Amino acid sequence: MMLFALTGITLNHAADIPANRTVTSAESSLPPLVVEQLVSLDTGDIAIPSELVAFMQSQEGISLPSSVTGEWDGIEFYAAWPGPGADSWIAVDAELGTVTYENVDRGWISYFNDLHKGRNTGNAWRWFIDIFAVACIIFSVTGLQLLMRHSKTRASTWPITTLGVLIPFVIILLFVH
Repeated sequence: MMLFALTGITLNHAADIPANRTVTSAESSLPPLVVEQLVSLDTGDIAIPSELVAFMQSQEGISLPSSVTGEWDGIEFYAAWPGPGADSWIAVDAELGTVTYENVDRGWISYFNDLHKGRNTGNAWRWFIDIFAVACIIFSVTGLQLLMRHSKTRASTWPITTLGVLIPFVIILLFVH
């Protein structure tokens, strides 16, 4: 719950927080073997070829996810894979025998903000935040049940609870346009 509260603040003040972007890029000429393997593939959506993955690891020190698919039209291959707080892409021009790679890491605040929003996090995280949201709803409902149970002995229970509901609505009506 603390993570969502803190990232709620950072999301509300995103313009006030300086961006810490780190860009990693690489351009290389591909060996003929890699180009030949790519050219021999059928056009359409394909996984990043294993020879390209191995080349980028050995020559550039860049690990590519082999599970990502990209678009191959017979001349050019392009794949992009966004993640929380980062975006990566790779492009291959088979005619020129070149590869271009770029990764933009927007920093740890962006990483956690993306987790908060479920942006580019995958199904497991989306399920987690949905289950967490349901748990928060259950927590709120049981809290209201406790308020009802103890309100008879605490006169301030319902006026404070009513203010807690009304204040956000008044702010929305008066200040959100």
